[in-house]
Amino acid sequence: MNITDEKRAALLALSHELGAEHRDLAILGEGNTSARLESGRFLVKASGCNLGTLGAEDLVECNSSPLLELLNHAEATDADVDRAVMGCRLDPKARRPSVEALFHAYFLSLPNVEFVGHTHPTAINAVLCSPRARDFAQKRTFPDEIVCCGPASVFVPYTDPGLWLGQEIRTQTEMFIKGHGVPPRVILLESHGVITLGASPEAVKAAMFMAVKAARIFAGAAALGGPVFLSDATVARIGGRKDEHYRQAALKL
Repeated sequence: MNITDEKRAALLALSHELGAEHRDLAILGEGNTSARLESGRFLVKASGCNLGTLGAEDLVECNSSPLLELLNHAEATDADVDRAVMGCRLDPKARRPSVEALFHAYFLSLPNVEFVGHTHPTAINAVLCSPRARDFAQKRTFPDEIVCCGPASVFVPYTDPGLWLGQEIRTQTEMFIKGHGVPPRVILLESHGVITLGASPEAVKAAMFMAVKAARIFAGAAALGGPVFLSDATVARIGGRKDEHYRQAALKL
């Protein structure tokens, strides 16, 4: 099995887990996934497909360069976006990639990011559609949230999906990297959904599932007058502990 076949199989398995009905992360055609290939190529879910039932024919192999180039053009039109999204396909007869392939191409260009997952969990969107969304992104409430999701999440104010969203995601992510020195694990899109990144499918799943748990805890604590956030010192202490690094390695984070 070559690297492309291995990545395709891993991406399908990841997609099926994120799209499993009992997880309540995505229904119908919601969400998308991607995986880095060699030579600036990547696999991404085709537009309109169901993550839970995704088949090999529903993955589109794309060149990242046209999409990364488009992110640099503030005045690009919807027609420009359409041409880039359709033109990035290696096979011109392949299905249409999700328009969110733009941000997948960007994230897969970051160091140590091999897989990306994007979903619309009910628990997380309940927070992201509330006035407390930014607090949820920037603060932490319990240790395992730090271990699996990092010391903070990128918060992206609501932006029109497509090119503008891709550009705003890049801006906010680069600010995060400048401040923290590493790529984020979780990106929260106001009134939209969540993106998780990692070097493995396990890392994407761990961040996604823990972010959902964190949202449920956040909402429950808010109903009781909280939440009570961990201090910056506590977050830094947990993030730097050797035993937590061991757990992260064991979890393939």
